Amino acid sequence: MDSATSASATLSQRLNDYYELCKPRVVLLIVFTAMVGMFLAVPTMVPISALVFGTLGIGLMSASAAAVNQMIDVQADSRMQRTRKRPLVTGHLDTRQSAIFAFAIGALGMAILLVFVNALTAWLTLFALIGYAGIYTMYLKRATPQNIVIGGAAGAAPPILGWTAVTNEVSIDALILFLIIFIWTPPHFWALAIDRAKEYAEVDIPMLPVTHGIEHTKTQVLIYTVIMFGVSLLPYFSGLSGLLYLASAVVLSGWFLVYAVRLKWWARPGLGMKMFGYSIVYLMLLFTALLVDHYVPLIATGLQSF
Repeated sequence: MDSATSASATLSQRLNDYYELCKPRVVLLIVFTAMVGMFLAVPTMVPISALVFGTLGIGLMSASAAAVNQMIDVQADSRMQRTRKRPLVTGHLDTRQSAIFAFAIGALGMAILLVFVNALTAWLTLFALIGYAGIYTMYLKRATPQNIVIGGAAGAAPPILGWTAVTNEVSIDALILFLIIFIWTPPHFWALAIDRAKEYAEVDIPMLPVTHGIEHTKTQVLIYTVIMFGVSLLPYFSGLSGLLYLASAVVLSGWFLVYAVRLKWWARPGLGMKMFGYSIVYLMLLFTALLVDHYVPLIATGLQSF
C-alpha cells in the first residue's frame, strides 16, 4: 500500500469514527420525527429554509449530544457487548478530540438555528441537548431505575422542535407528537434492558430489570404499551390526522401490544431484542403514516382539480 492509499484509508477511518461518535441511527430517527413535525405544522409545503436549516441545526445538535453521551459513558461502554466497538472504547478517538468535535458541531447547530430558523427552536433544542447529555447521562442514568421515563422527555422533543422551526410556537398537536414518543420510550428501551439486564448490573447502572427484576419490568412494558396504544390514537381524535393514520396506528400499536403480551407471559430467548427492533420500526412507520395521511387529501384534491 503506497502512502497516498494509506493516507486515504486513514482519513476514511477517521471520518467513520466521527460519524459513529454521532450515533447516526439514533440521530436519523430524531431528525426524521423532527421533519414530520415540520410537515404536520403547515397545511401544504414547509418553507424550504425552515426545512433545510431546521433539519441541519437539529441534526447537528443531536449529534453533539450523542457524542457527549459516549464521552461520559466510555467506561460502561467498554464493558458492554453492544457498545464495545464505539470509537472512544476502541481508542480510535480520544476524549479531547471528541470534546472538540462535539462542541464544534453543537455550536454550529445552535448558530444555524438562531440565525436561520428562530430563537425558540434554538433554545428548546439546547435544553433537549442538556437534558439528554447532561441530566440523563450524567445523573439520572445512574441515580434511579426511572431514568428512561424521566430522561425520555429529552428524546421526545424532536417533533416539537420541528413544529416550532416552522411556526415559532408550541401547539397542542405538537405536544401530542411529543407524548407519543415519551410514552413509547420506556417499552422501547426496557425491552432491550430485559435482554441485557446482566450487563447493566455488571456496570452498576440501575435499569429497571436490575433493581426490580425481569418480571416487574415485563409488567411495566405491558402497562406502558397499553397506554401507548391509546396515546397513538390521539392525532386522529385531535383532528391532526384522518382515517388512514387511525387504521395504521391501530395495526402498528396492536402488533406492539402482541409483543408486550408475549414478553410478559410467553417469552422466549431473544424476544426482548426482537421487540426492541420492532419498536424502532414502529415509530418510523407511525410517523410515516402521519406524514402520508397529512398529504393524501392534498394530492387527491390536486388530482381532482387537474
